[in-house]
Amino acid sequence: MTVRAEIEEREKAHLSPFATLSSRSRGRLRPEEPCRLRSAFQRDRDRIVYSKAFRRLKHKTQVFLTPTRDHCRTRLTHTLEVAEIGRTIARAMRLNEDLVEAVALGHDLGHTPFGHAGEAVLNELVSGGFSHYRQSLRVVDVLEEGGRGLNLTFEVRDGIRNHSKGYGEVIPEGRRGLPCTAEGCVVRYADIIAYLSHDLDDAIRSGIVSEDDVPDLCHRVMGRSHSQRIMTMVEAVIEATAPDGDGGKGCGGLAFGVTPRVGEAMRLLREFLFHNVYRAPVVHNEFLKASRMLRELFLYCMDNPDFVDSEMGDFGKSVSLERRVCDFIASMTDSYARNLYQKLFLPEKTG
Repeated sequence: MTVRAEIEEREKAHLSPFATLSSRSRGRLRPEEPCRLRSAFQRDRDRIVYSKAFRRLKHKTQVFLTPTRDHCRTRLTHTLEVAEIGRTIARAMRLNEDLVEAVALGHDLGHTPFGHAGEAVLNELVSGGFSHYRQSLRVVDVLEEGGRGLNLTFEVRDGIRNHSKGYGEVIPEGRRGLPCTAEGCVVRYADIIAYLSHDLDDAIRSGIVSEDDVPDLCHRVMGRSHSQRIMTMVEAVIEATAPDGDGGKGCGGLAFGVTPRVGEAMRLLREFLFHNVYRAPVVHNEFLKASRMLRELFLYCMDNPDFVDSEMGDFGKSVSLERRVCDFIASMTDSYARNLYQKLFLPEKTG
């Protein structure tokens, strides 16, 4: 028996009936021989970690686009926090931690430079709009490995595609747009728990708000520290999630939720962050600057296809110029975009 087969047998023996077993994956876009040492989801996790897109996340900012402090989150540290929170929830529910980790590590691979500023610009300029979760799927299906993609399993791809809730409900009415696995739904909750916690933590460290500005209900329900808030939200999800009595459509047969009191505190905290942090002048002004920069870069590339060819080579020439430019802009790190903008639009020092 191979090591992989032993792992698959342990999953069958110890995981919840609602867990997704790696031995029962719906498979990959292209069939492959199984790995002797790793389960299908472990293999996906490793492919994501070794991808170029994953490495670029460390140079893509989360909320604070030009942080002066060393400890502000990047897109990479956000991703790692989502994975850690997701594993904690999955372990408590006896779900497949390897699947949760793979989805969490891949969920933001398609994010643009400068956080949601870049996403908003591309959504405005690209035909049919742009969203980072669709781009994340394009990264793993097409853009990595010179156009071959990472060839991930259906379950990981489904979790990446359906991880985002924007400013809407985490679990929408009618269950549309939900992952098909319980593990994918865990990542949806882990994502919002992570950003509610660390965006507030970064804002306090940066002096944009103070702990005393946080709504009193959030303090009373969730505590006054970063770790207390995370623990409260994680426990509330575990407590409120139960078998789905409506036939188990999506979410692997579980009805995910959060206890009402904590859910109200989370809603209030998200609203507080939107109005007092994301819309704070020091944050929003940088958002506008970044938006203008990326808009000009996009339009320049559309007007200069030879430049795009020189930057991207022959890769992707089978798609439209707009699609190539979108892929090019979305893949940039913040520093790459800044340096390219300076090279193209700002005069160089002479003399």
